[in-house]
Amino acid sequence: MEGRANSPGEPRAWPTRSVLCRGCVEPLVFLANFALVLQGPVTTQYLWHRFSADLGYNGTRHRGSCSNHSVDPVAQKVETLTSHWTLYMNLGGFLVGLFSSTLLGAWSDCVGRRPLLVLASLGLLLQTVLSIFVVQLQLHIGYLVLGRILCALLGDFSGLLAAGFASVADVSSSRTRTIRMALLEACIGVAGMLASFIGGYLLQEQVYVNPFWLALALLTVMTLYAAFCFGETVKERTPTRLFTLRHHRSIIQLYVTQAPEKSRKHLALYSLAIFVMITVHLGAQDILTLYELSAPLCWDSRLISYGSAAQQLPYLTSLLGLRLLQYCLADTWVAEIGLIFNILGMMFFAFATTTPLMFTGYGLLFLSLVVTPIIRAKLSRRVRQSEQGALFSALACVNGLAMLMASGIFNSLYPATLNLMKGFPFLLGAGLLFIPAILMGILERDNHCPEFQEFSQSP
Repeated sequence: MEGRANSPGEPRAWPTRSVLCRGCVEPLVFLANFALVLQGPVTTQYLWHRFSADLGYNGTRHRGSCSNHSVDPVAQKVETLTSHWTLYMNLGGFLVGLFSSTLLGAWSDCVGRRPLLVLASLGLLLQTVLSIFVVQLQLHIGYLVLGRILCALLGDFSGLLAAGFASVADVSSSRTRTIRMALLEACIGVAGMLASFIGGYLLQEQVYVNPFWLALALLTVMTLYAAFCFGETVKERTPTRLFTLRHHRSIIQLYVTQAPEKSRKHLALYSLAIFVMITVHLGAQDILTLYELSAPLCWDSRLISYGSAAQQLPYLTSLLGLRLLQYCLADTWVAEIGLIFNILGMMFFAFATTTPLMFTGYGLLFLSLVVTPIIRAKLSRRVRQSEQGALFSALACVNGLAMLMASGIFNSLYPATLNLMKGFPFLLGAGLLFIPAILMGILERDNHCPEFQEFSQSP
């Protein structure tokens, strides 16, 4: 039974039943990232296998041939093709997502978070279906790009995250917002670890389609949860047209409209900091599997699954570290510590020639992901409650732009520096991380200025 009907002019009443819990977005993020991490390394390995078969290449994947460190031109061509097609998929997703994610995120401020969650879930589902067709029927690799574009058109994972973080901001207080957002990111990490282990197990016989079938089942459950179980967090919803410039204007106004209670400079600089952080994170993620597949590491599917799990572990360890360090340090200094460990991890990747060194680099990243939830929480406190969707759709746009830059820089730089220094992209990433470290220090100093005022919001 639903709540009583509203009289004209009254705020819309909350449904008393028909949903499991209000704002419980964690299962959606968990299932979505589980499905994506399950497919990510598999897609890279499938591309490697497909191009290797096309070029008649069957070397360097075996430990015996890995001891030879001379450059194989055919192997180099396989790596280059794999890297470039990864770039094409990310580029196609960004160009469409730049329009759709900003539009849908601001739209959710009016109509609620559930419509965006449902659309993004359907997009991820459609992308997986096309991937199954490509692997099962040996279709052209271009269909993977098409699936990426269709997914981006419906919001993609960035749109799902925008709605997820906005819903957390809707129901959390200013005091608890940082840890709530870190908890949401921890769901990403736990899902990633489980998916990495399961993906490696499913790939032992190099049956590439199996992980996609499992992802399809999970995404189907996720779509049903978004449609029927998610409890809406926007209290007063108003019917609004989707295709209107008003939604894009609301995002631009976050950064350009004068408002005495908010610092537009802080919004811009925090956005720049998270942009650089995500660029380095996604760029390294794009080439790590390829870096591990080739000489001198030459990892098999089992080791790649362990490495992928280690790559997701900081989502969980960062949550625990953030919770402990918050007792004795301000959020900004926790973020600075996380950036230091991130820089060290990237430097180990750059010079790793053995498996122990590679896993040492992964271990140093244990606090690397405390930065993004801290920045998101700080940004959320600087906008009104009615602007949360616009803010997180702007951050989705920043995420998409970071993905494009990451693919453009790392996937182009990696094949270009194979003969010079194979780990150079990781060294570049370590250098770029000094930018958010400096920005966070400047913004922390400005936060103590007398004229600065921050929103104190409660759900």
